[in-house]
Amino acid sequence: MNPNQIRSQTGLKPRFILGLMVSILALSSCAQANKAKQIAPASAPAPLAAAEGLEMANSAPEQTTPEPKKQSQLIKRAQLTLIVQSIHQTTESITEIIKKQQGDILKFEAQKSPDNSQRQTAYLEFRVPQQRLETTLNALAKLGTVENQMITAEDVSDQLVDVQARLRNLRKSEEMILKIMERAGSVGDVLKAANELSTIRESIERIDAQLRNLQNQVAYSTINLRIESLVSVTPAPDNLGLRVQETWGKATHRMGEFTWLLVGLVLWLLAFSPYLLIVGGGIYGYRWYRHNRMK
Repeated sequence: MNPNQIRSQTGLKPRFILGLMVSILALSSCAQANKAKQIAPASAPAPLAAAEGLEMANSAPEQTTPEPKKQSQLIKRAQLTLIVQSIHQTTESITEIIKKQQGDILKFEAQKSPDNSQRQTAYLEFRVPQQRLETTLNALAKLGTVENQMITAEDVSDQLVDVQARLRNLRKSEEMILKIMERAGSVGDVLKAANELSTIRESIERIDAQLRNLQNQVAYSTINLRIESLVSVTPAPDNLGLRVQETWGKATHRMGEFTWLLVGLVLWLLAFSPYLLIVGGGIYGYRWYRHNRMK
């Protein structure tokens, strides 16, 4: 190989290397430019995406949460009839149940027949908290045989709302009258405002009492309980000595009453004896005068 060929080969080698490096740099710059273009669209429209999300949120239908259903205000009453073995023992058990359920006895009445041919009855009226009504009825049913049971409920929700609204309006009127009384100058205006204030306060007291009564009836349920004892199958033996004793007792009682009646009559005569003497003396004097005149 001659020297010229060697130079040409050694001269081409640096150029080739230089061109290769330039190509690599150009390719890398193009790749970075493409990568920047790909990243820029994803990062650039962030405000646009936020605006589009806001428009979608505004255009979406509004979801309204349903209001919670108000609980009905009920006045509950119950009626129950029980057939029991013993009125006395059952009454004691009923008293314990009422005390346990935090209730109050409103009325108690007992009727006892003279013999065992008729049922002995007792009547109770009491109240318990409304949430304890079913528990109380179940406890009472265990004391005997249920002959009759009835539960009634009256919805007074609208009535309570109406009474509360009227009470609020009256209280606002009371405040307005008080402000008018503070600003009133003449005595006549003050007296008119005072009369109106008295009428409003009377209405407030009446409606407030009505509201408390309704709330009390809702909070407590009334139970009317009738208990009856079983009729004895074997009739009571006819005791002659007992009948004689009862008759003798009635006779002596009547005799004592008649004796006291006579004693009372004597006492009345003694008390009015001066008047009787005056009347008797007048009659005697008149007859004596008339007899002498005729002679």
